[in-house]
Amino acid sequence: MIIYQATKAEFLNDVVCNRLASTLTDTLSAKLKRPARNEIRSWENSLQFMHMVMGDRDIPDDSGVAIEYIIPTSSKRIDFLLTGYDENANPSAVIIELKQWEEAKLVQNQEDMVTTYVGNALRTVPHPSYQAWSYASLLEGFVSSVQDDNINLHPCAFLHNYRSLPGNDDIRHERYQPIMDKAPLFDRDEVLKLIAFIKQNVRIGDRKKVLYQIEFGKIRPSKSLQDSLENMLQGNKEFVMIDEQKTVYEQALALAEQSQHSGKHVFIVEGGPGTGKTVVAVNLLVEATKRNLVAQYISKNSAPRDVYKVKLKQSMKANAIDNLFKGSGGFVDMKENTIDFAIVDEAHRLNEFSGFYSNSGENQIKEIIQASKCSVFFIDEDQIISIKDIGSVSEIEEHARNLGATIHYDELSSQFRCNGSDGYLAWLDHILQIRETANYSFDIDFDFDIVDTPQELLQWVKQKNLENNKARVMAGYCWEWPTQGRDDPDSMHITIPEHDFSMTWNLAGQIWAIDDSSVDQAGCIHTSQGLEFDYIGVIIGLDMRYEDGEIVTDFRQRANTDASLRGIKTMAERSPEKAKAVADRIIKNTYRTLMTRGMKGCRVFCENPNLANYLRTKLRTERYSWEQERNVLVADEAVDYQINVGE
Repeated sequence: MIIYQATKAEFLNDVVCNRLASTLTDTLSAKLKRPARNEIRSWENSLQFMHMVMGDRDIPDDSGVAIEYIIPTSSKRIDFLLTGYDENANPSAVIIELKQWEEAKLVQNQEDMVTTYVGNALRTVPHPSYQAWSYASLLEGFVSSVQDDNINLHPCAFLHNYRSLPGNDDIRHERYQPIMDKAPLFDRDEVLKLIAFIKQNVRIGDRKKVLYQIEFGKIRPSKSLQDSLENMLQGNKEFVMIDEQKTVYEQALALAEQSQHSGKHVFIVEGGPGTGKTVVAVNLLVEATKRNLVAQYISKNSAPRDVYKVKLKQSMKANAIDNLFKGSGGFVDMKENTIDFAIVDEAHRLNEFSGFYSNSGENQIKEIIQASKCSVFFIDEDQIISIKDIGSVSEIEEHARNLGATIHYDELSSQFRCNGSDGYLAWLDHILQIRETANYSFDIDFDFDIVDTPQELLQWVKQKNLENNKARVMAGYCWEWPTQGRDDPDSMHITIPEHDFSMTWNLAGQIWAIDDSSVDQAGCIHTSQGLEFDYIGVIIGLDMRYEDGEIVTDFRQRANTDASLRGIKTMAERSPEKAKAVADRIIKNTYRTLMTRGMKGCRVFCENPNLANYLRTKLRTERYSWEQERNVLVADEAVDYQINVGE
């Protein structure tokens, strides 16, 4: 999605007429959300400098200009994109990361990171050249036309307020030279060098044709962590970390190294669904292991660990895999500081006690912190889905303080799931009445819909699954999950008689997330949390209904085999209001989590018709169609544009 697009000549005219910032504000408000005042001021400042740069007469007037291009499958935006053809008539795009920084300081122990004043505070952030290069890498990885049409990407950074002076040139320290070789950096005194860089790569105008190729190129199937894990462990960088992901990654590694000689450290990283918590966690495991640190990836939920083990079993011995990937209950009797680096994913799922009967240990959070010199907890309190889940920021803080650890904090906020739509998550929170947000209508670039029957949902998932085996059905835990017959594909567990529909839960002995035959089986929250797919279909049972204008949850509709609410009936007898609040949070979080497992799309069937009708009212009747816009733009171009690269 591009917030603003024009030719160079049109861009220059919009700046001169002082209407560019207001155009950006209005368009961004209509398509996403109203920008903050400081963002508007940054446009007004930075784009004046870009007006000066683009005023060079040798930059073609009909080259394409895009401002605030939202990279597909993410919520990250490229500041400035210029398209055209190079001297050999090859399609070309210059990516410019704009910064208003006046100074930056070297960070010794973190790769490609600098310290600067941003966001009203002194922060450690990625080097501008790294940021520009990482955005180009995202485009190459997700937009098919970049590779299929041989579009050459040329990233760079322009710090238009920064002046290199003796003692004030850390931004160009030799440690940053490798990344600046990939994405050159230009300061306020190097405008002519930036212009030369642009002219070297854009010699012929394209009337926005290359821009359209990038904007409307088919989005490739996203890289899946479970598919890329083996390459990552072999040292290949499968996932380029972006912005705050890179910041968290480097800070965690620095703390892990520091803790070897300076006491215990605990790092709390908050992040919602799809913000890359697991990607960062596994990258940390890989790099820490390469540095000869005893590192372990820890999760309470076995589903992601089971997938990783299957993916790795051809290249690693079973005991080596087990030493890397651990359950959260394995630290009960471990001596203090036994491991160097504990990387805890889905920390909100940690329990107080361990063991099959929850009768061993004292507290999993305490035991992990005690057993490790450094621990990082990736947490999302809105994904607590069991009455036993104790993972919270306050709980981690308490045990860290009691054990004498230094506590650090950071956050992952950028969305890389649900087609990169922060708006979709906010919309879910609003319609499920988890919290009130401004996203009360569905004006979001994500493939979401409500279906009339469970058969329609299953058929949609099967059709999507033909692409790459990355579509699955998930259901709320409203049907019994028998311990016997779990390996019988003919046993139907999920039954909806009014629709003459039946389906089995995922079978024992299979890895549901990746097995080719499991598209005919439904997973639940316990088999899907921590994993992601391209498309998901969600069956909402009668534990969530719509009555008298309210979303109503009913824990009595949950299956007896569901351990996530075990003990809630006793709680309800003693404290009905508390039990209602606990169950309401868990049930809503469960469906919110299920509905955010998809990278590209989601379909929902509601067993309660009133809930289905309510959700439909929250969908816009006339959705913005990117396919329709593409057809209109391409048709317009076909009428009045024919490129002649020889001119």
